[in-house]
Amino acid sequence: MPDSSRDTAEGAGWGTPEPGVYEELMPRRVEKLSWLNPKTLWPARNGLLASWFGDPTGSTRGRWVEQRLAAGAPADAVVRRDDPDDFSFMVIGDTGEGDAPQYAVVPGFLQVGQDTSFAVLASDVVYPVGGADDYGTKFYRPYKDYPAPIYAIPGNHDWYEDLQGFMREFCDAPPLTPRAAPRRFSRAWLRSLLWHTPGTPDEQRLAEARQSRSAPGQRAVQPGPYWAIDAGPVRIIGIDTGLLGTVDAEQGRWLREVSKGERPKVLITGTPLYVDAEYHPCPIEGGGGTVDDIVRDPGHHYVAAIGGDIHNYQRYPVRVDGRTVQYVVAGGGGAFMHATHTIPPVTVAGVREKDFRCYPLRGDSLAFYSRLYGRRLRLPRFFTLTDAQATAVIAERLGIPPTRAQGEPAPITPRTRLVAALLGAGRRPGRASRLRLPVRKTYTQLFSPGSATYSPPFFKCFLRLDVTPGSIRLRCFSATGNRKQELDPPVEDEVIIPLR
Repeated sequence: MPDSSRDTAEGAGWGTPEPGVYEELMPRRVEKLSWLNPKTLWPARNGLLASWFGDPTGSTRGRWVEQRLAAGAPADAVVRRDDPDDFSFMVIGDTGEGDAPQYAVVPGFLQVGQDTSFAVLASDVVYPVGGADDYGTKFYRPYKDYPAPIYAIPGNHDWYEDLQGFMREFCDAPPLTPRAAPRRFSRAWLRSLLWHTPGTPDEQRLAEARQSRSAPGQRAVQPGPYWAIDAGPVRIIGIDTGLLGTVDAEQGRWLREVSKGERPKVLITGTPLYVDAEYHPCPIEGGGGTVDDIVRDPGHHYVAAIGGDIHNYQRYPVRVDGRTVQYVVAGGGGAFMHATHTIPPVTVAGVREKDFRCYPLRGDSLAFYSRLYGRRLRLPRFFTLTDAQATAVIAERLGIPPTRAQGEPAPITPRTRLVAALLGAGRRPGRASRLRLPVRKTYTQLFSPGSATYSPPFFKCFLRLDVTPGSIRLRCFSATGNRKQELDPPVEDEVIIPLR
């Protein structure tokens, strides 16, 4: 088994190893997505408008579901497959930036997933706004050689054009008919004045792109933006959390219904329920409780809940009524990397630091961001930390032993402490540094996508789940962009989930 980041610095992708061949898969011209560019920011305004003037996602989703029902989609939105009791599937989240970090995942994904029955894309299939014209380079081209069907749930970025591109490409749905004009001077009317609507796609380019995944075994027309898949002994349920991370009342009723029964279940959600040592149960509109209420109900037999949206890997084994539910973050499939070094020591829902897993490791995350800030501020000698320095200072600030075994620990100097503090390393809950550079929210909203690194290590990841009648083996594989990890992707985390 190859070294992972938990074993050696080389396993994490540091040093000067041979670059992978992922660049050969990319188009000749790649547009580097930057959220500092007004041409990107302006079309992506719908999320902000929804938070100001009311979120229309639920009603729009209802119209999509009605359209799919009229077209013959199953009323219960369940896909019934004929997989055997022993089968495997892939999960990969937040993929669609269409640049080097996304394509760097592809060789390892194909290597690990070559014998799997299907894959699920968990959130944000296409950035920046889910436009149909972007599907060629951000979906069809990178996964053209994956031989099995790909199902998906939308993320908030897929909703920035009212889900038009997503519904067209995954559900074969025509555009919705325009709504009646809202009452003048109402909140909906004010929202409509600025609301971004999709343009007309390039039909010829889309038709050519679809040919790359046109084999009969690759096709999968799903019932709608949320669905369930009965495969072997398990039911996999995908929910759509829209623009603002909520579930509408109609979808909530459906979720309760398809969650009934003794068949073990895995939830795939656009927003994780546990992330960054915090609990986000996901409200259901109309007083319907939360998504996690449904997951925790012992009569529903959930064994795992996997969410995208946050661009790294995290796992929280939570004890619920005498059983363990694995809550997983799996959004490291291609978009810029969200930091893990800002995660405080974990004490949430009975999960302690020793039970928690993340990728990249906090030290690697700090080293990665120190290089980004060194380049952006043109102060590389001050900001840049080696992986050993970052690992040592993280251990000191969090009061935990180094995750990766190494030789003589790197000395911790005033500079390394200052850089770690400036970058928010190991911040305790409720304690905000008076002088801290934006890393978690502000940085990732503004600087991080524009500062995405285009050379390894990328710290991307994907999941493989191997199902048997008695268990699910969940493994997180890394993708660094280096040739060695392309040929034999390291396992960064593994857990056996009992089904009985």
